[in-house]
Amino acid sequence: MALALPLIEIRAAGFRYGERQVFSGIDLDVFRGELLSILGPNGCGKSTLLRCIGGALTLHTGTVRLDQTDITALDTAARARRVGFLFQNHIPSFPFPVLDVVSMGRAPHLGLFGVPSSNDIALAERALDRVGVLHLKDRPYTEVSGGERQLVLLARTLAQQPDVILLDEPTSHLDLKNQVRSLKVIGELAAQGVTMIMTTHDPNHALQFPGRVVMMKPGGVIVAGLASEVITDAELGATYGIDIAVLKVPRPTGPGEIKFCSPW
Repeated sequence: MALALPLIEIRAAGFRYGERQVFSGIDLDVFRGELLSILGPNGCGKSTLLRCIGGALTLHTGTVRLDQTDITALDTAARARRVGFLFQNHIPSFPFPVLDVVSMGRAPHLGLFGVPSSNDIALAERALDRVGVLHLKDRPYTEVSGGERQLVLLARTLAQQPDVILLDEPTSHLDLKNQVRSLKVIGELAAQGVTMIMTTHDPNHALQFPGRVVMMKPGGVIVAGLASEVITDAELGATYGIDIAVLKVPRPTGPGEIKFCSPW
């Protein structure tokens, strides 16, 4: 049986800001239908790598290929149809209804002066339902909570129907309840086969998902593999520069264990 080709191929990737080398020599494959978590301390280049994957920044060395096409060969509209990006935070400016905000995700598929069709509106409603906030569709976007706003933006990205969704620390500005809520939705989308690459500074987030993990260290050194193989005491200590342990406790309900990490 032939092996599936990667959806995204990153080869010898390097990037710098001025004279500062952020990362170099990164080789990585991302396969269709997987959730890849990128971990690492602040300043190691997680967000920069994500922006290079999506074409928002251009590598200084190496290539990123999406479905065997160099990402730099795609114009802005073509990239927007194929790559969805959920940023860390979004400050609402105008009180558009939530449904209108999500319908904006259809913009890459419309002409310059195109307006959403009934089919586009239906796709937006399905996206809202998929992330569990369809009941907010008529609310002004400026009046929903931070956690709800993040789910609305995720729905907008789903309505875009991209090949891959890039999530840049999607829980960084949320309280604990809304972190759990957002991660639950991301996990459900991963189980449905939505291709996602997620950066996070918290290894506990990656431990919630069954997919592969990349741990980035300053300078761009990476370790990649299954969470159970990569998220270890030794690798966490080397990555974050602190004493940290991976612990296991029985699940409060049902069989199995919960894994989490904590400094000690």
